[in-house]
Amino acid sequence: MVQVDVFWSYGIGASFALAAAHQLRARAETGAERRPLPESGEPGGVVTDPFLTGAMLYCAALFAPSGAWLLWGFPNWETMQVGSHSMPAWLVAAFAMTNTTQGVAGYLLTRKLITAGRIRWAVLQAVAGYFSMFFILVHGWDGNGYKRFFSVDKADYRDWAARSALSNVAQWATSSVALTLYGMGVVLVPLMLAMMHRYHRQGLRAAGVRGPGGRTALAITLGTIFVGALGAAIATSLLIHLFTAVTGSIAPGWALGAIVAVPLLWSTMIRRNGLASAVARWLALPAEEQPASSAAPLPAAP
Repeated sequence: MVQVDVFWSYGIGASFALAAAHQLRARAETGAERRPLPESGEPGGVVTDPFLTGAMLYCAALFAPSGAWLLWGFPNWETMQVGSHSMPAWLVAAFAMTNTTQGVAGYLLTRKLITAGRIRWAVLQAVAGYFSMFFILVHGWDGNGYKRFFSVDKADYRDWAARSALSNVAQWATSSVALTLYGMGVVLVPLMLAMMHRYHRQGLRAAGVRGPGGRTALAITLGTIFVGALGAAIATSLLIHLFTAVTGSIAPGWALGAIVAVPLLWSTMIRRNGLASAVARWLALPAEEQPASSAAPLPAAP
């Protein structure tokens, strides 16, 4: 979806960088990521990163075309029942572009955090990308995100109240939109997970670190996405709905929901020893580096 993919692609790029965390840390420490300049043989300013290349190829050759396919074939659904085939061409081009550029942005920022030793914040880049994606799917901008997602087109969305929620979901699950998604998912998801698994295993072996097995790593990854990020998005949406019902107005509902949700998200996901720290530990990612000011002890008084 247009409103969703900008965050999804960011999360994908961040996930690729996390999968190669050990390699990125080692390359940064040894300077191996810089290609020698031909004139002097000294390390120059050309950065070479095969893992970034893999992420870019995935986003540009698979993820972006899948979004364009869905936008052309199902413009109502792909725009969350807002747009149609009459949308301007520049918007379509911008959407296709961001499916790659946001993936690169997610990768680069996560790589920067990894090389700086901020592993917890690196993990949070992927979590934040998926949280934002799920929040839009679940809540959207008007509290009807899930209704927009489970409606094939604008007509279905307008008629949502005429059927039960279960009937709407069942009808969507057998629609041409859903069948297309199933087909794409069979190709895109296993390939993405296989690439990340390969990077992760290579990094563990190179670092001499004993990490989780393939199935365990997959369970941790999917659990972080569908329990951690999706669960947080649903909880945040419910809080906004609750306060909107109590106050009878959307703006106070959003404000009060955010006031309650932010500290909850901080305490469960963001703070040290929260979800992000646990994921880094479970996946045997490089250790978090303490700031220089706190890492070195003060000299003893004479």
